[in-house]
Amino acid sequence: MSKPKLAVYWAASCGGCDIAILDIEEKILDVADFFDVVFWPCAFDFKYDDVRRMADKEITLTLFNGSIRNTENYEIAKLLREKSVVLCAFGSCASEGCIPGLANLHDRQSIFEYVYKDSPSVDNEQDVVPQSRTPVEEGVLTIPEMWDTVHTLGQVVDVDYMIPGCPPQSDQIIAVVSTIIDILKNGKELPPKGSILGATDKSCCDECSRKRDVKKIKKFVRPFEIIPDPDICLMEQGIICMGPATRAGCGAKCVSAGVPCRGCYGKTSNVRDQGAKMATAIASVIDSIDPDEIQAIVDSIPDLIGTCYRFSLPDSMLRRVQV
Repeated sequence: MSKPKLAVYWAASCGGCDIAILDIEEKILDVADFFDVVFWPCAFDFKYDDVRRMADKEITLTLFNGSIRNTENYEIAKLLREKSVVLCAFGSCASEGCIPGLANLHDRQSIFEYVYKDSPSVDNEQDVVPQSRTPVEEGVLTIPEMWDTVHTLGQVVDVDYMIPGCPPQSDQIIAVVSTIIDILKNGKELPPKGSILGATDKSCCDECSRKRDVKKIKKFVRPFEIIPDPDICLMEQGIICMGPATRAGCGAKCVSAGVPCRGCYGKTSNVRDQGAKMATAIASVIDSIDPDEIQAIVDSIPDLIGTCYRFSLPDSMLRRVQV
């Protein structure tokens, strides 16, 4: 019998998810032994036409990381959806938009103007900007066209499962891959469609061992400004920690090391908007009823929207700044 076929793709993301797969160390040999890797352009010399020539649903499992930022991302997302039995949004970018999604605070034109004209690191006296189509003697050269809005994978194609994280934790990847191999090898049923794999329904705070004394604070600080108590909740020490608004599954590794949760595992199952949930958590620890003082306390948070929606703006109720 032929092996189940595996595809891995990298859209608008940093490449950390591909590295996370390699971080499963010797377990990668189990993956290579069980699956026939038919498409992983980050690791091997595969071409898009290799996938186009496949029959529909010929790929058993695709791990798709990265948000949908341009026409190429969209084209390959549609192609892999057609060719895959199971399409998994792998990592925060594909699941919720992640860091690339913060581009939704601006529009395409303003981004281009800054990057190619106004940025202090750019010398572009001719104001040249990328063109999606350029006629040359040999024909027409094309490059992907950047979209005005960053989308999650699930906003453009049907997604079967999500594996959260920026990137997903290697131990969770091992657990998920081992489970999938067991399911396919023994003919077991797949999890219900829409399941979040490698995570739980609890919040990161439920995995955190720090004590919460419901303290009220007068000012928020950045982690380098204080030496935090290793036993007390970081939020109650004035350090913004996304734990209350973030799904568990990472083992609270960051907060255990004294680093506040960034929110990369996304919202919990009972929350619609991660940023809105975090705003509620922030409000709950502010020790004031005076509007001016409250505003001053909130203003002590650098980049409030970038903090609360760092990983989830495209998947939020806001989606993007309206222009």
